[in-house]
Amino acid sequence: MHTPAVGKANEQQVRIGDDFWNGYSDLVRRTVIPYQWEALNDRIEGAEPSYAIRNFRIAAGLQEGEFGGLVFQDSDLAKWLEAVGYSLGNHPDPELEKIADEVIELIGRAQQEDGYVNTYFTIKEPGKRWTNLLDAHELYCAGHLIEAAVAYYRGTGKRKLLDIVCRFADYIDSVFGPEPGKLKGYCGHQEIELALVKLYETTGEKRYLKLSQFFIDERGSKPSYFVEEWERRGRTSHWVQGTVPAPNLEYNQSHLPVREQSVAVGHSVRAVYMYTAMADLARLTGDSQLRAACERLWNNVTRKQMYITGGIGSTHHGEAFSFDYDLPNDTVYAETCASIGLIFFARRMLQLEAKSEYADVMERALYNNVLGSMSRDGKHFFYVNPLEVWPEASAKNPGKHHVKPVRQKWFGCSCCPPNVARLLSSLNEYIYGSSPADNRIYVHLYIGSEAQFVLADAGQVGLKQQSALPWDGRVSFKVSLPPDKEGGAAFALALRVPAWFQSGKPVLTVGGQPIAYRVENGYAIVERTWSDGDEAVWQLPLETKLIAANPLIRANAGRAAIQRGPLVYCLEEADNGAPLASLCLAADAKLSERFDADLLGGCIVIEGDAIAADRSGWAEDTPYRPLGQGGGTKPVRFKAVPYYLWGNRTPGEMIVWIRTAQA
Repeated sequence: MHTPAVGKANEQQVRIGDDFWNGYSDLVRRTVIPYQWEALNDRIEGAEPSYAIRNFRIAAGLQEGEFGGLVFQDSDLAKWLEAVGYSLGNHPDPELEKIADEVIELIGRAQQEDGYVNTYFTIKEPGKRWTNLLDAHELYCAGHLIEAAVAYYRGTGKRKLLDIVCRFADYIDSVFGPEPGKLKGYCGHQEIELALVKLYETTGEKRYLKLSQFFIDERGSKPSYFVEEWERRGRTSHWVQGTVPAPNLEYNQSHLPVREQSVAVGHSVRAVYMYTAMADLARLTGDSQLRAACERLWNNVTRKQMYITGGIGSTHHGEAFSFDYDLPNDTVYAETCASIGLIFFARRMLQLEAKSEYADVMERALYNNVLGSMSRDGKHFFYVNPLEVWPEASAKNPGKHHVKPVRQKWFGCSCCPPNVARLLSSLNEYIYGSSPADNRIYVHLYIGSEAQFVLADAGQVGLKQQSALPWDGRVSFKVSLPPDKEGGAAFALALRVPAWFQSGKPVLTVGGQPIAYRVENGYAIVERTWSDGDEAVWQLPLETKLIAANPLIRANAGRAAIQRGPLVYCLEEADNGAPLASLCLAADAKLSERFDADLLGGCIVIEGDAIAADRSGWAEDTPYRPLGQGGGTKPVRFKAVPYYLWGNRTPGEMIVWIRTAQA
C-alpha cells in the first residue's frame, strides 16, 4: 500500500464570510449534517429507512441481520462523511469529529482482509464481487468512499480513512487494468474515475491516476464489456427477475469511446461525473483529444440541454437527457445530483481554461437548482426540480408522479441530500482560481470570503472579498501583502463579467478612482502594482429582465421567465392564486422590485402587471366554447419570488415560464 506523506491537510486557503452564504453554511453544519446522521441511523420518524449504519454494523460483525436498502446504500454514508470532512476543515467541532471517527472505525472493521469494502457484497452476495459492474455500483461506492477519505484527511489531518481507501484502491488496481489476467471492465455508474484523481493528487501515487485513465479509456471499447458480462450472467439483471434485453449502452455513456462522444445522452448524473473525470485527466495528462471531447460535450449540455435554472436531465425515464431542446417544464427531472455534477464539471473546465461561461453555469446551477432542492429548515429535500407544478397532477397523473409539490424528509434512494451537504460544505473551493506563473488571481464566484494565494513574482497575496449578492451588485476586494512588500506587488486580478443579461457595464474603482480594464475570456483583467490595503470595488449592474427561450425549445413558446442577477424567479399560488397557467404578462408588465424582509427569510420580490382569465363566465361543465364568447380577461398584479425559495409555504402551484403577449 502506498503511504501518503502527511502535510498540512487541514490548512484552508479560502474561508467564507458572507451575509447570504453564511446562513447556508450554518444550516448545513448545525442542522443538515446532524439531521442526515439521524437519517442514516433510521431515526427520522415517517422517513424511509436508510439502513446505512446498520449495514456497516452487520458487515463488521457487530450485530446480526440482513442487508437493507439498495445495492449502493454505502454511498450515502460516504457522502455524509465527505460533508463532515469539509465542515470540520472550516469549523472544528470535537463532538462531530468524535462521531465521524467512530464511523471510520466501523468502516475499518467492515473492511475485508484484501482491502475490499462493500456491505452488500459482504453481507448478501459475498461470492459475487465484480460479476455485475453494470448494475451493482461497486466501483461507484468505492469512489464516494475515496472522496470522503480525501475530504476528511484534508479537513482534519487524520489519515485512518485515507489508509483504508488506499488499501481498497490498491486492491481495485490489482483486479482491473489492461494487464493479462485483470478485468477489462468499468463501472455502470461513473464516480470512481474522478475519485481516483483526487486520491492521486492527495497521495502522489501515480498508479491511481493510471487506473482512472484505464477506466476512462476502456469505456465504449468494442466488444462491449457490459454486453459480454450480461451474457456471462445468463442475460439477467440485478433489478429485474428473469432474463432481460441487452444493456442500453447509451444509458451509461458506454456506446462510444469517450473521445468520440459529442452529444450528452443517458443518465445525466453518470454523464457529468464522467465528464468531470475526463476534464481532470485532460488537465493532468495534456490529452488534447480528451479536452476536445469535454468542450464538445460541455457545449451540448449547456447550450442545448440545460434548463434556465441550471437543471439537466429532462426525462424521468432513466433520469436522463432526451434530445436537444427537449426541455419540458412539468415533466422535467432535473435531478439535484445532476446539477451538482454539472458544477463539478464546470469547476474542472475552469481549471483547464478560465472562461466565464463555465463559472456562469456553475453559478446558475448553484443559486437556483441546488439551493432550491433543500427547504429552509434543512430537513426536507427535492430529488426532482420542476419548473412547473400542479399538485393535483402530481398526485393523480402517473406521468407526473415523480414531480413533487413538497420536499420529502428522506428517500429510499437518498443520493441528493448528502450531495447537497458535501457541495455546500466545500463551497470555498469554487470561488477562486489562480495562475501562479502568470501572477493572476481569478474570481469565479462573488461570495464574501478571505483567501490566500502564492504567486510567482508577487509572493503571498491576501484577498478579502465582501459581496452583497444576490440582492445588490456591489463587490469589494481588499488586498493584503506581507511586510517585505512595502513597495507593493504586481499581479493581475481577473474578475468574471457575469452573463446576467444586464445592459450596463460593470464599473471598477480602486481607491475610489475609476480603473480601465480589458475583457479576456469573459474576465475583466486588471494588471497593476497593488499596495497593502488597496480596495477595489466592482459594481455589477443588477437588472430585472424578462427572458425568452430559443424557439426550438417548444415548451417555452410564447412564454417568458424572470431573472435578476443570478436568480431565476417563479410565481407561486400562495401569492397569485390558481390556475397560474392562465396568467399572461401584460404587454407592458411594468416590473418593479422591492425587498421584503418578512418573506421567506428576506428576499427581493418582483411585481408586475398581468392579465388573468376571467373564469366567472365559464360553467364548470363547459370544457370548450368559441373563442371570444364571454369570459374574457381581467388585469391583475403578480408577485414573483426567487425560484430557490419556492415550496416553503402552503403547497400549491408554481410556474417559472409565464405566458406573454410579446415573446
